[in-house]
Amino acid sequence: MSINSGHLVWKTRLFAAIVVTTNVVGNFALSWGIKHGAAMDGSAWSFVRVVFDPWVFCGILLLSVWMLSRMALLSWADLSYVIPVTSIGFVLNAAMGAAFLDEKITPMRWAGTLCIVGGTILVGLTAPKSEAT
Repeated sequence: MSINSGHLVWKTRLFAAIVVTTNVVGNFALSWGIKHGAAMDGSAWSFVRVVFDPWVFCGILLLSVWMLSRMALLSWADLSYVIPVTSIGFVLNAAMGAAFLDEKITPMRWAGTLCIVGGTILVGLTAPKSEAT
């Protein structure tokens, strides 16, 4: 492993963690704000109120960081690596929903979630960038 490939692995892991964290916390904040904050009644004013609810606004900001960091990650790592590795966010989103939003998750959903974990582990064992042959 060369110094450059070691740097790529470190940078990729850091950005993958940022992508997952901002996605999970951003989705949680957005959902919490929508469910517990200002109510939407279909009017333009209620939409503005909801967007500026602190939880919703925080969710929007975090999801903006998520998108930008994901774009950066995709600029040097393969799509076929990034998507499965960052899919652990789906698992964490389900866990956050169950733990903090009182969502009932069926055994079938948990089984699907475990399949995602398995795929994430398998893909995470590969290099983030394919080498040209």
